Amino acid sequence: MQTGSLGAWFALMKPGVIMLLQVTAICAVLAHDLIDWHLGAGLDVLATLQISLVVFVGGMLTAGGANAINMWYDRDIDPQMVRTATRPIPAGAVSETGALVFGVVLALLGTAWFWFMANPVAAFWAAFSGLFYVFVYTIWLKRRTPQNIVIGGIAGSTPPLIGWASAADGLSLADPFDLGAALPWLMFLLIFLWTPPHFWALALFRAKEYAQAGVPMMPTVHGSKHTMIEMRVYCLLLIGLSAAFVDPEMWVNDKTQIAAWSNAWLITIIYSLWALMLGIWYNQSVLDIKLREPRDSKGRIPSAFRSFFISMKYLAMMFLSLVLVLASVQIGIVLLLVLLARESVRGLRTLRQRMHPRTASA
Repeated sequence: MQTGSLGAWFALMKPGVIMLLQVTAICAVLAHDLIDWHLGAGLDVLATLQISLVVFVGGMLTAGGANAINMWYDRDIDPQMVRTATRPIPAGAVSETGALVFGVVLALLGTAWFWFMANPVAAFWAAFSGLFYVFVYTIWLKRRTPQNIVIGGIAGSTPPLIGWASAADGLSLADPFDLGAALPWLMFLLIFLWTPPHFWALALFRAKEYAQAGVPMMPTVHGSKHTMIEMRVYCLLLIGLSAAFVDPEMWVNDKTQIAAWSNAWLITIIYSLWALMLGIWYNQSVLDIKLREPRDSKGRIPSAFRSFFISMKYLAMMFLSLVLVLASVQIGIVLLLVLLARESVRGLRTLRQRMHPRTASA
């Protein structure tokens, strides 16, 4: 990484982390407009694409700015961890002051972008997310409590709020919490509950590095077994959350609108089944983590790394399936049945191997 190169500046934004969260924000835009379409408001594809682009650009700026400030603040501990030692600041590719100025400018530009290109409520949640991530998570919580990821996860849970607010009309800055429907808050809760088991899977095989850097992650403070218990609890909560999507009243601004949505119950039930199936799938990856298994060449617990990778696929599929079911419930049903059949075959095969290990190995 060359000093001052564009790649180094871009790396300050943590683009890989941002991309997944931008998927959730754009899916919130699509979900909002598709629900309006079901309610008879029509669907302006160009307008939806325009708002999606606004959300993507604004999210990259605000989240990227907050991430750059995070790297500036963590410049003393990043060199102590293999995962972060090659970041632009410890690698000498970007100066400390340059990273701070870059982050602040990006965050301010992103907030202004949302204010003028979307609306003040979207700008409020974008600013809230950045400020919470920097001051509450990075500066206050990260080095003080093993609940850093739990509470700090609020910052990473806001993209659906930003996306929904950008697509909605009639919102008021006097009450930015009133987004007109409960659905964006269910999306927020989904990411909030997903964050701890997602990140703790990574922390399980990075525990020594975090301890060396003085970051009190859950495995370091309470041990791996306690961490596994909490991860399983959060996964069960994610499975339970699927039931909250069943009621169509959670999806609309006004209860009286449901009468104009002929297949509302079918859509919400099918999506709840998607959420249930995906939740069970992700939960199984957590149950499969084996703390005592040999580590790979990179020092990772293979099953924990597999769960970490599956968690990212789980979150993306939760939001993409929401859009899919709203766009075409028939396709959503067919794909759900295909996936259920596939998992049933896998389950029967696994059961057979456990009951007859010698036959299966032969």
